[in-house]
Amino acid sequence: MLSRDVSFVDLAMRSDLGEGYRSAAQKARVITEAWVQDNMYCPACSSDSLEQTRRGLELVDFRCGECDEGFQAKSQSHPFGRKVLDSAWRPMNAAVSAGRAPGFFFLQYADSWRVSRFFVVPGHFVTPMVVERRTPLRETARRAGWIGCNLLLERIADAAKIPVVERNRIHPASEVRERWRQFAFVRGVHPEGRGWIGDVLSCVQRLGETEFTLDEMYAFAAELGERHPKNKNVKPKIRQQLQILRKNNVIGFLGRGRYRMR
Repeated sequence: MLSRDVSFVDLAMRSDLGEGYRSAAQKARVITEAWVQDNMYCPACSSDSLEQTRRGLELVDFRCGECDEGFQAKSQSHPFGRKVLDSAWRPMNAAVSAGRAPGFFFLQYADSWRVSRFFVVPGHFVTPMVVERRTPLRETARRAGWIGCNLLLERIADAAKIPVVERNRIHPASEVRERWRQFAFVRGVHPEGRGWIGDVLSCVQRLGETEFTLDEMYAFAAELGERHPKNKNVKPKIRQQLQILRKNNVIGFLGRGRYRMR
């Protein structure tokens, strides 16, 4: 596949592609996926293009031909909130439990078919704590018994939401890829451990300060215990995750129970 200039991203989408569709959902899907195909590169490697998968393939809408990283695209005209409607529960749960969840592209567009926000979440941050099983469809529904799922964006640390387009600013591809590489170490962690890393990182960010203390992190012990009921030693687990983040240069240790976000 030919290389292209990833320094240029056109925020305007090709709205004419939706002219043959009566369904608003189908129209939006075709237009937004075409924009991703035309403008997005692989954030996980140096490939400047992505391949769109065949229609109907479970979980993955785009795949990198060089590193084989897969991505699912979600788009909407309003801001993304606490949770996002996703696909079928069973294949997503199986992929997440096995540590094979795809990465996600989140695209928000304006009424004028112009991209207003676009961010990437690496698949290694899509953990069992992030995927919520929905109630099966009623017997009267066309797809009676079908079970979908939600992505709980509120449980994904802000640091794992890598901005590509933000407030009309287009972030350089080098910056996007550096953010991806910063947390690439999470891929080698067991799925349950990935959830702990993401949750502790999210708690650090909720403190809202560059510097923080271990005691401030312990204040989240009850909440983290509820999210991870199988673990009965929450405070040691918090210390362990801080050590992992420190080892991978996400945070720095200042001594006497004090840390700093890098």
